[in-house]
Order: sequence, then structure tokens, then C-alpha cells
Amino acid sequence: MSCIPYVLVTGCLLGAIPVCSAQADAAAFKGLQVCYNFECSRRQFVWLSDQQWQSTRALFSPAATSAAEERAMIRRAIAQLEEFTGVLAGTSADRGGNVAGAGLPGQMDCIDESTNTTSYLSLLQQDGLLRWHELQERARRSKWVLDVHWTAVIRESVSGQRWAVDSWFLDNGEPPYIQRLEGWLDKEDFPEQEGRP
Repeated sequence: MSCIPYVLVTGCLLGAIPVCSAQADAAAFKGLQVCYNFECSRRQFVWLSDQQWQSTRALFSPAATSAAEERAMIRRAIAQLEEFTGVLAGTSADRGGNVAGAGLPGQMDCIDESTNTTSYLSLLQQDGLLRWHELQERARRSKWVLDVHWTAVIRESVSGQRWAVDSWFLDNGEPPYIQRLEGWLDKEDFPEQEGRP
């Protein structure tokens, strides 16, 4: 088994997140660190089973024929990985935003959400499932002093367009919003995605 340190340059995890995978045939047990309870104050290492990871891999088959199609696949994969890790780490009751789940265990703010989403995207990228995009550092916007917000980011390989992958607004297990990073930085409304505003 090999562990590849994935370093987050910015954010609440300073240092390496161990992302480990067993490279035996098609089977892959995936481990990752999940953080929660606001500002990554709690961290827990969890292992996805082979069945869970194969279920996630299946979301990318057949392979996407466009970047837009791959972003739809990414949304479904992030939602599924949130469900899996929610059970393992006790975060399945996480509610969108910071207010709806206040006081409940396992709640996440945007630092937690963006860090975890970045970890999920790292696993997808390491397994060669991202063909149209590559993982980037997280992004932060702060239009006002008390309005700081973080998101995971992917970059479209051909065009160079960067996209915000923001799961903070939604409950655990719901597909995150994906929006052009420029629009996200300007706080534009999210585009309609799979029937959601």
C-alpha cells in the first residue's frame, strides 16, 4: 500500500492529508481524512470499501465526452462520497449553511466542506477519473470582512476555465453547485443544475 501526501497550500489543514490506496488489480480501498465541526476542528480518517469506491468509479463510465458532462459526473460523485463518509465519520446529518444544523454533531462550515470536497476530487484525480479537469487549490472570496467563503476548485484542461465546486449551501449527500469561478467570486446566483436553482 502506498500513501501519497496531498498538500493543501491554503486552508485549515496545514500539511499533508494522507490519501492512500491499495493498487491491487481493479480493487481500490481508499482512505481519506474528513474534517468537520467548523474550521476543521475535528478530523477523522475513514476508509471507503472496495464496493463503495467501485460504485463511485461507475459514475464515470462510460467516460465523459465533454467537460460539461464530466462536471455533471463530478457532482454526482461528490454527493455519493459525502453519503459514504457521512456514515463513517458521523457527518450524515450535516445541513446546508451554518444555521440549519447549529448545535447538531458533525456539522460543517465552508472550510470543512471545501477541504473535504478537495479531498474527494483528489481521490477522483488520482484514480484517473478526471479527464477533462484537474484539481486546483481552494479559493476564498471576501467581499466584506464578515463574509469570507471558501470553495473547492477544478480547472478545465483544454480551456483553462476554473470552476468552483461548492457543497456548503446544501445538505450532506446533495450534489454541489458548480459555477465558473469568476461568477462565484462575484457572488452571482448559481446556475440551475439538475432541477435545483
